[in-house]
Amino acid sequence: MGRGKIEIKRIENSSNRHVTFTKRKGGIVKKAKEISVLCDAKVSLVIFSSNGKLVEYCSPSTTLIDILEMYHKRSGQKLWDAKHENLSNEIDRIKKENDRMQIELRHMKGEDITSLNHKELMLLEVALENGLSSIRERQMDCLRMAKKKDNFLEEENRCLTFTLHQQEMAMEAASREMEDDYEQRVRDYNISQMPFAFRVQPIQPNLQERMQ
Repeated sequence: MGRGKIEIKRIENSSNRHVTFTKRKGGIVKKAKEISVLCDAKVSLVIFSSNGKLVEYCSPSTTLIDILEMYHKRSGQKLWDAKHENLSNEIDRIKKENDRMQIELRHMKGEDITSLNHKELMLLEVALENGLSSIRERQMDCLRMAKKKDNFLEEENRCLTFTLHQQEMAMEAASREMEDDYEQRVRDYNISQMPFAFRVQPIQPNLQERMQ
């Protein structure tokens, strides 16, 4: 006997519903893999269970983002809200601006200029001359600043050298003064230690000669 036809409706029993979901989701994922391999189809499968559990599959040759973009282009339906659409437009604008700047940079380097006409070449020449003038002006500013800094350092070095010379002279004078003071103290000490008879007496006039 064959199996009876199952009525397609919501399974009320939660346990039976969970078992059925587990069995059938495997079959759906298997079929998605098979059609992807057999028919070289781009397949993306996203399933959410009743309790929010995610089951997904995407064919190896693509991504979910690619599938969504293809769907958006083919169906013409908007998949994003206004905020995301504005963000996407801004990203596209930035990409285009980046491409334009990359082309201008190559032109500035003298690359890929064969496609430029005479007027475009003249504008490029003016832009390069203006840039070169700004670079030279900035270079002169740097040189002036470097020279000014060198002069400042030289003046500071002269001041430090003069201060160091003054300090050396002061130290030498103090050293000589200390040496003189020490020698005087030694002389005074030696004199104080000599016997009284050997001390030099002041020269007195001969009293006998004075009496005559």
